[in-house]
Amino acid sequence: MKSMFVAVFGLGLTACGGTAGNGTSSDGSGVPPSNVIPPGSYRVLAANDLGMHCMDREFSTFSILPPFNVLRAQVVQRNSGGMPRVLQPGEVDVTYEPVADSHGSINSRSAGKTDFWAWAPGLFGVTLPLGMGVTGLYMPADAPTPGPQALTWSASEQVFHAFGIPITPVDDQGSTNPYPLLRVRARNPATGATLATLDVVVPVASETDCRNCHTTGQIAAREAGVAWSSTADTEVQAKQNVLILHDLREGTELVAHQPVLCASCHYSPPLDLGSAPSTPTPPGPATTASSAHQAPTQARWSGPVERYPALMSRVMHDFHGRLNDDQGNPLFPHGGDALSTCYQCHPGAVTECLRGAMKTGGMECLSCHGDMLAVGGAFPLEPGGSLDGQADLAARRPWKDLPRCQSCHTGDALNHVSGPGYQLAADGIRLRQSYRTGDPAASAILAPNSRFAEEPNTLYRFSKGHGDISCENCHGSTHAEWPNSDPAANDNVAAVQLQGHTGTVAECASCHPPGTLARTMNGPHGMHNVDQMSFIDGGHHDFYEHNHASCQACHGANLLGTALSRAAADRSWSHDGHTWTVAKGTPIGCNLCHGLPGSGGGD
Repeated sequence: MKSMFVAVFGLGLTACGGTAGNGTSSDGSGVPPSNVIPPGSYRVLAANDLGMHCMDREFSTFSILPPFNVLRAQVVQRNSGGMPRVLQPGEVDVTYEPVADSHGSINSRSAGKTDFWAWAPGLFGVTLPLGMGVTGLYMPADAPTPGPQALTWSASEQVFHAFGIPITPVDDQGSTNPYPLLRVRARNPATGATLATLDVVVPVASETDCRNCHTTGQIAAREAGVAWSSTADTEVQAKQNVLILHDLREGTELVAHQPVLCASCHYSPPLDLGSAPSTPTPPGPATTASSAHQAPTQARWSGPVERYPALMSRVMHDFHGRLNDDQGNPLFPHGGDALSTCYQCHPGAVTECLRGAMKTGGMECLSCHGDMLAVGGAFPLEPGGSLDGQADLAARRPWKDLPRCQSCHTGDALNHVSGPGYQLAADGIRLRQSYRTGDPAASAILAPNSRFAEEPNTLYRFSKGHGDISCENCHGSTHAEWPNSDPAANDNVAAVQLQGHTGTVAECASCHPPGTLARTMNGPHGMHNVDQMSFIDGGHHDFYEHNHASCQACHGANLLGTALSRAAADRSWSHDGHTWTVAKGTPIGCNLCHGLPGSGGGD
């Protein structure tokens, strides 16, 4: 009698465990062959936090963001006698170092690639040693002691992190590469021996500018009677025109006080480097920052900063979202695509911020965040629309009230939201928009089914799940969730090193050594064992007999397969004298191997 098969796939929306050090491929690239789980007793799990960090191309006029990136890492010990264990400080040392990508691009330093350090005293009130970032970190070749740089333990996040790596989008050959790789290495603290490594994209772009509108003669810099900038460098020209316009409209004197740190007046959470907001003080005389404890911060305000009217995100999005062009049409079209809205300012038409699985699925920035006025907090959020409920019926809080995973992944094949206002995807399960149509605030949907939810009141990039593993370590970074549609993209390198193929880390064997994991439905998001014969060969029918819904949740009410039961990789297995082969992406149903339960063709 054939056993009922449901378990050779990797669930397209989930991850099983997480994992991995580098393997070795036949071409010497450091990437293991397809579908091969690398050996070893330890795994490094790591990701950058945002999918894209931005920095100004030049800093002489004003600055929105300095060179700054964040890595978060965990180290897992595979345990043949039990469950994998996440290592703590004292058990492992974690560092980052440069590594060349498949095109030979390597990024080891930032000194000489940006004018940031020349203007840091005027912007932040400190003189930073050349190469030091605003939190005291360095690129490895710039450090006083060149070489691998330490990730430190974050007690609040319970991960190793490097908060503020001053990486730039220029590699050591002078070429632009917004997707550089850094190698995260785990070492035995007693011997210094390498336990495992992982190559992670640390993305950064300087395609953040105002030139489309603010260069002289363009729509925002052609008012008669104004002495607009004639500087040859159009980046500097546009930035000078922004200051001229600000002085003209607001009565400020920014042109006379260059360089200007925008966040010194317009509070911006990305530049709040660890302190609670307090009474603002003007920058003092230049000092020297010799450690992360002396790193500069922006001016801050007393009171609830979420409601401060001059928040950077609110000012930029709300103000620009209300502007019209010469024909009276919105300058940033409501419902417009990324090129006509977000990518006018954010990276970008050349450097893609949104480039992961959601982009491949046809989604736009608008699909998650709403339009300019929604992002600017122009409308009150619907009940349940804020991260923790504290801003329901109030303005959206920048960098906090963001779309949730469960806003689109609202449940499974048996239990998910649908109805008027919900933009259902073609698979009939997921949504293509994180808010209900007609809601001007783009309030994030709070689905009652929490199968794919983050931790309560916690953003995806800070959430953890299965085995206390960070969600981003298995799914990829925000805006660049695995897989990138280009198989050769640097974004995909970590996933391939973790499990031998692109996409969400779905191979249990990455963290659980073969033969150590019992048959279970207790994987992430209620998953079962993936690509393991102990589950395939006679093990899974008991789960169906005792709880039909546990299988139907992903394989569908008719058990013929859904988008939630697609094979995560090409699979091949043999059973009862038969060999089956399925291609990556194939929805797995019971009828792949035998008849449906109760049909007489199998049980």
